[in-house]
Amino acid sequence: MAIVQEFKEFAVKGNVVDLAVGVIIGGAFGKIVDSVVADLIMPVVGLVFGKLDFSNLFVVLGAVPPGTTMTLDALKKAGVPVFAYGNFITVAVNFFILAFIIFLMIKQINRLKRQAPAVSEPLPAPITEPEDIVLLREIRDSLKR
Repeated sequence: MAIVQEFKEFAVKGNVVDLAVGVIIGGAFGKIVDSVVADLIMPVVGLVFGKLDFSNLFVVLGAVPPGTTMTLDALKKAGVPVFAYGNFITVAVNFFILAFIIFLMIKQINRLKRQAPAVSEPLPAPITEPEDIVLLREIRDSLKR
């Protein structure tokens, strides 16, 4: 039963919950970056390099059945092994864009942290003596009179 309690304490810690939220947001952010790369950046890169579509760049590694069109999807459906290096290029571009965006975000956060006004330290709470000590002093003082 102790392990269940330990796991419960671990699972509800703020850091674990923050990590879970970060993973979920990161997954959604990854989809946005995929869309930016596939729908905005790669068409422009393809236009510059002669209308290349990187996702369809591949090398056939096996025998192609007769009647199969020479597209990446058709070859994969036919079970032909292909070396799809164009897909890797797209994923690598996604990674570099995502890394650059995260770099800019962290840089901005660090800049804002440096500009934030320094918060003064709160004054320490006055030291209060235990009640029994206070009572003993009162008794001592009253006996002195």
